[in-house]
Amino acid sequence: MKHTTLHQLKVFEAAARHSSFTRAAEELFLTQPTVSMQVKQLAKAVGLPLFEQIGKRLYLTDAGRELLATCREIFDRLAHFEMTVADLKGVKAGQLRLAVITTAKYVVPRLLGPFCQRYPGIDVSLQVTNHEIILERFSQNLDDLYIISQLPDNSDAIVHSFLENPLVVLAPSNHPLALQKNIPLERLTGEPFIMREPGSGTRQAVQKLFEIHGISVKVKLELGSNEAIKQAIAGGLGISVLSSHTMALEGMTSHLTILDVEGFPIERYWYVAYPSGKQLSVVARTFFDYLMDEGKQVLEETSAQSIMGLGARD
Repeated sequence: MKHTTLHQLKVFEAAARHSSFTRAAEELFLTQPTVSMQVKQLAKAVGLPLFEQIGKRLYLTDAGRELLATCREIFDRLAHFEMTVADLKGVKAGQLRLAVITTAKYVVPRLLGPFCQRYPGIDVSLQVTNHEIILERFSQNLDDLYIISQLPDNSDAIVHSFLENPLVVLAPSNHPLALQKNIPLERLTGEPFIMREPGSGTRQAVQKLFEIHGISVKVKLELGSNEAIKQAIAGGLGISVLSSHTMALEGMTSHLTILDVEGFPIERYWYVAYPSGKQLSVVARTFFDYLMDEGKQVLEETSAQSIMGLGARD
C-alpha cells in the first residue's frame, strides 16, 4: 500500500458511496474508464478485489468495506487537521457537512447565508433528504451535524433543540373558515385533508393529536412535498397541516391562510444532532454555537427583511 495515492483513495470512496463507477466519475469530473483504472490499481496494491459487480450494481467485498472505513478515517483526520491549522492562524476555514430533514429546507438556507458571509473560508456541503436516509447517514457518521424535526430513538445521539417548529392548519385564503376564531377541532372532520406521506414526522404529529381527541379525518390526497401540498391547497383540493416556516416567504400576496383551530399550533422543535463521542471539528463547533446562540434571531431578522421587501414592491 506504500505506493497508494490519496487520489486513488478518494476515487475509491466515491465509487463505494455511489455503488457506481459512472456516478463517481460524474462527481469527481473524471471519465468512467479513469475511475475504473484507479480502483483496479488500488485493488492490485491491496492484493484483494475491492468490489464485486452483480448486474449493473457494485458491491463492496470484505476488503472493500475495511478500506472504505479506513478512507473515511483518513479523510476526517485530514479535514480536522486543515481546520485546526486554519483556527491556529485565526481563520475559520474548511468544509461543513450538513444533512437536514426535507422540511428544514425552509430554515437552514436562511441560517447559512449570514453564517457563510461571516466565515467566507467555510464551504458547505448540504444534503436535504428524508428521515430514513438521515438516520442511515447518522449511523455511518457521514456528516458533521444533522438537522432533524423529531427526536431519534438512538440513545447514542447528542441532541439540542434550537428553534420552535410549530405545525399549523393551512387552507385557501377564501376558505369559509378563514375568518373564524377558535374553530373546534371536530369541525375538521368534514374537510378533505391533504397529508404528507406515511412515516413523515409531520403526519405522525397530526395523527397523534387526532387520535387523542378521537377524531377521524378523510385523507383525499397524499403528497411527499410541502411545496406540492401548498399548491394543492391553493388549488382548492383541501386543507393540510404543515410547519409555519413553510409560510415564511409567502409574503402578502399568498393564496393560503392559517386557520385558528383549537389544539393548534402543535408544538414541535428543530434539533441539531450528532453521534455521541463524535469530536466536532472547529468548523462544525462554530456552526453549532452559531445555531444555539443566534439561530432564532437570524431567522426573525431574515423573515422581517423578506416581508419589508415584499411590501416595498407592492
